[in-house]
Amino acid sequence: MSQPVTIRPVRPSDVPAVVGMVHDLAEFEKAADSCHLTAGQLHAALFGPSPALFGHVAEAPDRSLPGFALWFLNYSTWEGVHGIHLEDLYVRPEARGDGVGQALLATLAAVCVERGYRRLDWWVLHWNPARAFYAGLGATAMTDWIPYRLEGDALTGLAGAAR
Repeated sequence: MSQPVTIRPVRPSDVPAVVGMVHDLAEFEKAADSCHLTAGQLHAALFGPSPALFGHVAEAPDRSLPGFALWFLNYSTWEGVHGIHLEDLYVRPEARGDGVGQALLATLAAVCVERGYRRLDWWVLHWNPARAFYAGLGATAMTDWIPYRLEGDALTGLAGAAR
């Protein structure tokens, strides 16, 4: 690719391409069967009445989209301020190594700095070779914290205990 990209907020017309890249990411992460995102769902999350999901895309001079970042706000009670949780970052294989991922992350870091957020967080699969790239940016692995998840029957069962 080797062409400069512009990072900009995602637009409604970008939704189909972003959904396609989310599915590509799921395939890369060996979880294609678990990805059920539709264009309607993503459009509603990004552009509905009270959006809680935000996104940026990398746009090449030819108007193609070689990558995206989808994120939402989190909050640190210890810091007393918001931060960004990066849900997904994806760069198409042909654009990897061209600075697209760094440009997307730099944009999110700039959003954090501009808004007074103190953290930019994301999860990475332990086998993902991008871990070296992230470390090179100065990111540190949070090895002291273990993510937990409730879903399916466990989620429904616990919800049944709510008063």
